[in-house]
Amino acid sequence: MTLSEENRKILINTRLDQAIETIQEALLLIENNMLRAAMNRIYYGMFYSLLALALKYKFKTSKHQQLIGWFNKNFIKNNLIDKKYSKIIRDAFELRTEGDYEVFIDFSREEILDKFESMKVFIAEIERFISTEP
Repeated sequence: MTLSEENRKILINTRLDQAIETIQEALLLIENNMLRAAMNRIYYGMFYSLLALALKYKFKTSKHQQLIGWFNKNFIKNNLIDKKYSKIIRDAFELRTEGDYEVFIDFSREEILDKFESMKVFIAEIERFISTEP
C-alpha cells in the first residue's frame, strides 16, 4: 500500500505525538518508582520518533535493530545528526531489552533519570530534524 503525502504527514505527526506522550508516561512511572517499566517507555519514546523519521524518508521495517541501523547509516554516518544520538538510542535499546527480558536486573533511579533526560533530548532532535528537512 502506498501512502499519499497527506497521509504520510499525518502518520509522521502521529508518531511524534506518540513519542511526546511517552515522555509523560515515563515520568509517571519514574515518579512511582517503576523503573523497569520507565526504561521500556524511555526507549519506546525514542523508537516512535525514529518511526516518524523513517516515514518521512519512506523507509519501512518492523525490526528495531534494522531501524536503528538505518538511522546510523543514513543520518549519523553522513553527519546529518550528531553521533551522540547513536549512543543514546543504542544504550536505551540495550537497557530496555535487559529490563524486559532479564530476571535479575534493577535500574537505579539516577540511571533512569539520566536516560529520561537523554530521551527528551533525542526526541527533540529528531523532531527538529524532521521539521527542518524538506
